[in-house]
Amino acid sequence: MPPTHVHTTKTLATRWQRRAYLLSAIAKPRGAVTRQHKTVRRWADWPEERLLDTRLCDLDLKLARSPLEERIATLYRELDLRGIGFRPHCWLSDCWFSPDGVPGFAIPFYLAHPRLARLEKRWMLELEGGSRPECLKLMRHETAHALANAYRLHLRREWRRRFGRASRSYPDSYLPRPYSRSYVIHLEGWYAQSHPHEDWAETFAVWLDPRSNWRERYGGWPAIRKLRYVDTLMQEIGPRRPALHNRRRIEPVSALRVTLRQYFEQKQERLGAFYPRFHRQQLELIFPPTRSQRAEPASHFIRRHRRDALAAVSLWTAASRYRVNLTLDHMAQLADELDLRTGADRESARLALISALIMLYMGSLHAGKSRLTL
Repeated sequence: MPPTHVHTTKTLATRWQRRAYLLSAIAKPRGAVTRQHKTVRRWADWPEERLLDTRLCDLDLKLARSPLEERIATLYRELDLRGIGFRPHCWLSDCWFSPDGVPGFAIPFYLAHPRLARLEKRWMLELEGGSRPECLKLMRHETAHALANAYRLHLRREWRRRFGRASRSYPDSYLPRPYSRSYVIHLEGWYAQSHPHEDWAETFAVWLDPRSNWRERYGGWPAIRKLRYVDTLMQEIGPRRPALHNRRRIEPVSALRVTLRQYFEQKQERLGAFYPRFHRQQLELIFPPTRSQRAEPASHFIRRHRRDALAAVSLWTAASRYRVNLTLDHMAQLADELDLRTGADRESARLALISALIMLYMGSLHAGKSRLTL
């Protein structure tokens, strides 16, 4: 929030860039589920260091009877309410993605067990899809990709006219226009602006969401034309059998041989590249000179307000919390080098700190120095 996000929901060719028919299709025989739960109980109580050296394929994770099972059922009900007979199949992998040519999508493995979810949040400072509403948002988005594959929508001339050419190469990153009304806003990061496939997926997700109220919400926006097109298109193909109905699973968690430790290290390395940094002059504006030697060191103040800063910057800029945290660490280190201290008005200093961080990340986006990663 991909972050990840971030965060993320991709159809790219490499793991880090792009990376369910009926519920009975994902359920397992009762005996098999029992064996899986015995396996889960064994590693769920291991010390963290031992667990981190466990390969993902050895976790023996399943969708059946996990917290995800109910959410998949909810997604299917939403499709049914819209008169859509298509049901994407789902599987566990290392991130959210829907591969080209597959009418289904992958869900991050860590959402299948609370111990793994806690570990993901501790290492990455956020949990993409951790809450039920956020998970359903991501599922609607990925369902759009799976449905487009199933019905080969990108081959339609009108689809290309509305969203662009699907054959356009995916960029490694993109520079959004936050105030554009030509795109819907569904996932964080103005994700619809990254590629025609994502524009389609975000538009469909808004249309599918029973609480989106899209006709009123986007009534005066150019994006309403795309939503009306989705509405018409789904009435046409909703009950039809899809042209593509394979049940391939790409990079399932059962085939991933990296350890949890390697998974986290690789993810941190990717998100930590080229994070924005403060200059000395910027930091001195937030913490001007003070004569009091008893004043709190600015580095302590920064670390004390880390949680508030992470939440605010992530909310307003869609930046990865892990990346923002690196900027905060750099700020604290620089503050110590400059021996900066906090003045008497600590609330003003807190607001100045958060505002400066938001401006740093937004300014980097607008200047093209920092782009949202795919």
